[in-house]
Amino acid sequence: MTESTLPPPPTEADQRLIDAWLDAVWMEKGLSEHSLSSYRRDLTQFAGWLHSMRGIELARCRREDVYEYLSWQYLRGIKGRSVARQLSALRGCFRWLLREGHASDDPTLQVEQPKSTHPLPATLTEADVEALLAAPDTATPLGLRDRAMLEVLYAAGLRVSELVGLTMHQISLRQGLVRIIGKGDKERLVPLGEEALAWVARYLREGRALLLGTASSEMLFPGRGGAMMTRQTFWYRLKQVAVQAGISKPLSPHTLRHAFATHLLNHGADLRVVQLLLGHSNLSTTQIYTHVAQHRLKRLHAEHHPRAGNLMTDVASDNA
Repeated sequence: MTESTLPPPPTEADQRLIDAWLDAVWMEKGLSEHSLSSYRRDLTQFAGWLHSMRGIELARCRREDVYEYLSWQYLRGIKGRSVARQLSALRGCFRWLLREGHASDDPTLQVEQPKSTHPLPATLTEADVEALLAAPDTATPLGLRDRAMLEVLYAAGLRVSELVGLTMHQISLRQGLVRIIGKGDKERLVPLGEEALAWVARYLREGRALLLGTASSEMLFPGRGGAMMTRQTFWYRLKQVAVQAGISKPLSPHTLRHAFATHLLNHGADLRVVQLLLGHSNLSTTQIYTHVAQHRLKRLHAEHHPRAGNLMTDVASDNA
């Protein structure tokens, strides 16, 4: 069987066992139709492969058969997350087969779960950020608002929903802090820094009232008619500013949040401090940024250390 072809259907006996297990797991766990459909597809494909390649049915499956099948899936280009889901389906089915007396052992025991590879978040260099922040036309009220929003977004590492939802009561120019109500209504205080505070102060003096006109609003960065700006509107404004700045990289409001975390770590910030500033409940959520920072350190070492040698090749392959 080639990497590109799918296996034939399973035997009727195996299909009956798969159907019985799906009925049992639906009764026990109440899985959605989508989950059941995914499990059915995974199991029928495995059972068909097992019969066509090994000439055996599910009850006689061995651990090496499971390893061989997972290797075949990787060769087909199936992603680690999908392979992990398939192994999860196999585990559940074989445990049930063993419990119900249809099999004498569980071939998925001691088969390690594939490690899910998390893609590194897209980020911007510090020069990219400087160009982006400098792009809005601050001679206009709209440009002043855009500059202040971008400064706050980068200085505080906010989610876009947190940014557009800011009210006048959540920012203190005197204390240099912004009070964020994040996911799960969790509150955190984040410092803004002199540059962001200066632009917010100027925007409040020279731009906000002109944008509002006769309307009134509690929003720090109001949209049309004083209403809260939508995330889509800010995303559109950001794309316009990126074009003006000459940035062609994929860009979203979340990219600046990634840049905030990455740049802090690059300059020596403690990971737990970054966790608090981002409002992450678990440190593991923040740890992905350490990979970005480490990659930058490797590149800097490769570029500037006189004996870096082969590391240059390694970093080049990382970028491929």
